[in-house]
Amino acid sequence: MLSLSRSIVLLSWSLFAGAATANPFYAPPPPPENAPVFSGDAELGFNQLSGNTDSRTLIGKTRLTWLTGDFTHSLRGEVRNVSKSGETSAEQYLLSGRERYDFNGPHYLFGFARWEKDRFAGYDQQLSAIGGYGRQILDGERHYLSLEAGPGYRHDRLRGDDNEQLAVAYSALDYRWEFSQHVDLSQEMSVEYTEQNTTSRSLSALTARLNSRLSLRLSHEIKNNSEPPEDASERTDHTTSASLLYRW
Repeated sequence: MLSLSRSIVLLSWSLFAGAATANPFYAPPPPPENAPVFSGDAELGFNQLSGNTDSRTLIGKTRLTWLTGDFTHSLRGEVRNVSKSGETSAEQYLLSGRERYDFNGPHYLFGFARWEKDRFAGYDQQLSAIGGYGRQILDGERHYLSLEAGPGYRHDRLRGDDNEQLAVAYSALDYRWEFSQHVDLSQEMSVEYTEQNTTSRSLSALTARLNSRLSLRLSHEIKNNSEPPEDASERTDHTTSASLLYRW
């Protein structure tokens, strides 16, 4: 009960922080009526400092989406690498596949499978499979809000060949505000609760379109594990990035 209360408090705090400061997994919006059958995007951010501070940060993300009737299929991949003074301080990989089925009206069903590997999170790798129900709460000219929730399963492979199999209670939201023709603000969040821990994710992003295909994105991502393995570096990871986003 204490862990569940903690997750509710963290979710409320993240909502406040996103509103105050301010696609792929969380709760993506439905495709518009004129959406192409096949589309995708790629995001790349790179930063290197030398001199008194020697550091390098690389962030790469890509997503492919295609439509089949009322189904939306998507594949997603991410990689992050941060090094300081020649030593790696962050190394993360993610692969995910997602299915969405839209009913008439604001209702939809979803399911996704996700593989993650984080060198400094205390896990050798994690595999999650989650499905459930979603609803489009807002779908206006400028404001969009999706909520979704459902049960799932997660397999954690810990270092030392230990394995944990956990039931998951999942909830997520995706809010977008298109406050001009070329600029939008988005806040994506998810919470995954298990008897061992609660994993919370938050992604706040400001995207400015430079032309029909190229955009500039400023983003801040937070991932928190309430009870990580003992050899994990930190409970919370923060990633702030400026990147170019290309859509096709």
